[in-house]
Amino acid sequence: MKAILIDDELHCLDTLGILLADYCPEVEVIDKCWSAKKGLEAIEKQRPDILFLDIEMPVMNGFEVLEQIKNIDFSIVFTTSYDQYAIKAIRFSALDYLLKPVDPKELILSIRKAATQKSAPAPEQVLMLIDQIKSRQSGFVKLAVPTTQGLELIPVDQILRCDADDNYTHIHTKGKTRITACRSLKDIEEQLGDFDFFVRVHHSFLVNLNEIVRYVKGEGGYVVMSDGHTVDVSRTRKEMLLKKLQPNRL
Repeated sequence: MKAILIDDELHCLDTLGILLADYCPEVEVIDKCWSAKKGLEAIEKQRPDILFLDIEMPVMNGFEVLEQIKNIDFSIVFTTSYDQYAIKAIRFSALDYLLKPVDPKELILSIRKAATQKSAPAPEQVLMLIDQIKSRQSGFVKLAVPTTQGLELIPVDQILRCDADDNYTHIHTKGKTRITACRSLKDIEEQLGDFDFFVRVHHSFLVNLNEIVRYVKGEGGYVVMSDGHTVDVSRTRKEMLLKKLQPNRL
């Protein structure tokens, strides 16, 4: 896997290069660029398999770099210091990021994710991200979900529940459709992390609290959703769920 690194901070370039060499030997760093201009030239000439792209750069930031690339046929991993809004936008677009300083374990996971992806990011993902960054809207109304057929953009308020299926997730919506995402339930949970009405009630199930119509007691019990479907609640998550359903309970 050939990689290009773009970052205006030389020590960050060096550090990431060392981490890749130490922890991800399957990755060959073919260029390290300390400016957006040099990075665009390197991408055009060498066409990497994966691009590590810093967000905060002078003259042209990472998102503006993406706008200049005509054909994105490689994986993208953003690198950034903590920027809550940018991270939220990246997550909702189903793209990947690493926080600085880069954690080796997170780096390994990013490389594994890129290696298992069957295709480069869809144009819709990149456009969704850039539009969201430009508008700086507070509300993220659609979730980008990669599937085997391409990319689904799902209105968040239409999601009833999500079921784990190994490394895939079945997303059930109010339209009684089932969308199978090429993402684990943990990944989907992280994408929806800014919405406190999505709750993991079981290691295999994530539900929309607004769509629960009944809780039935038991060791863990179960909930009945607005579409009539029942979802098991694990014993260890029961108390947390009850607190969410009854926030004013003493």
